[in-house]
Amino acid sequence: MKHLFRAAVKWALKQNQKDLTKRFYSKSHQIMIEGKAVLEVSAAKAFKGDPELYNPEDLLLSSLVSCHMMSYLYVCSQNGIEVLEYLDEAEATLEVSADGSGRFVAVHLYPKVKIANADQIELANTLHTKANQLCFIANSCNFPVVHHGSCELLTA
Repeated sequence: MKHLFRAAVKWALKQNQKDLTKRFYSKSHQIMIEGKAVLEVSAAKAFKGDPELYNPEDLLLSSLVSCHMMSYLYVCSQNGIEVLEYLDEAEATLEVSADGSGRFVAVHLYPKVKIANADQIELANTLHTKANQLCFIANSCNFPVVHHGSCELLTA
């Protein structure tokens, strides 16, 4: 089974953003996906982008965090685990080479999960491995996606 996803990018030169003496173009642009709000994007601040806008690195990490969470919730539901809260403060490491090329070398996920049944904490912790195996985005990456999950009982 295959699914097709589409996105369009739109950029235009604006006279007040051009400084050809420095060989600089604005990095700000729009990503459009049919039926969704326009996403305002730029390069990361380190690469002369607008630090107030999302950048491709933010979006890649966000995709991994979101996909792992949805995969995790799926495997928890299959195992009868009631997840009440999920928080992940993930980190991605990008290495830039002398020639200007770069790549992500690792992503670390730190999901903190709260569940309803204390007897299921051990199982809930192990399910991050299965979620990682199912995650569409993690399966598409050529760098390790490592999860450091923790689980506890939600207390009132």
